Amino acid sequence: MTTIAERAAAAAGRTETAEPNDLQLPTEFVDQFPTPDPMADYEPGDNDPDMVPVHLAWLRVRKDVRAIAKGEQYNGGGTRFNFRGVDTVVNTFGPVTLKHGINIFPINVDAAYRDTTTSKGNKMRECTVTVTWMVMGPKGDTLPVPLQSQGEALDSADKGTAKAQSVALRVLLLTGGLTPTHDKDPDASNVERGESPVRSAASYRDEILDRGTSRQRMAQINYEIKQVGLYDAKVTNETGEEEGLGAFLYRIGQERFAGGGQ
Repeated sequence: MTTIAERAAAAAGRTETAEPNDLQLPTEFVDQFPTPDPMADYEPGDNDPDMVPVHLAWLRVRKDVRAIAKGEQYNGGGTRFNFRGVDTVVNTFGPVTLKHGINIFPINVDAAYRDTTTSKGNKMRECTVTVTWMVMGPKGDTLPVPLQSQGEALDSADKGTAKAQSVALRVLLLTGGLTPTHDKDPDASNVERGESPVRSAASYRDEILDRGTSRQRMAQINYEIKQVGLYDAKVTNETGEEEGLGAFLYRIGQERFAGGGQ
């Protein structure tokens, strides 16, 4: 039995034989059946992107996107911060990449999983992914190196992988697009610290006498007056007599909170 290469060589009038795994076709065959050019019969439509190389098309995307502000806010668990969400980023880049003929494909997803729990004891599944992306331009050419980005997510059901990949896509678009926020730079303002004025012993006395002052605040006052050297300072107490501020604080605290009051 002959191989495809051997039969092709015989048809072309050549006697040499090819290696068993050599499937290279003869020149005559290639000339007769050339590889089709996907752009050969292309006729641009009214709304089609310009047929430019991928790096130029991506540059045009960056010019159109300009910036995405941190317009969303997380507020929970004692933490609050502004961020740019996945939907906001994709909704911004989606129409612009379509306009300039940019396609972005995930070509490999490397995922890792582990079980974890929240601070409240709820069971969660953590997913961390590293996604390799291919960025293709309107002519079918791609950026010379694949791009990678990572994402992670927690989920109590089966959506962790999808969430993590969405985060990785957001990271790719923001970093690959060098997308600024146009938010105010934290270094744009500078406030010089000044020394806090030292409170008087009389002002501490008045706060101690205030029945709205809590047990926790009384303990803080005890710490403060020791730090600023007012613990032994003399004040006029509620009966008009002079008393050391620290002793006054201790006595009022015992009278007010001895029964466990707050």
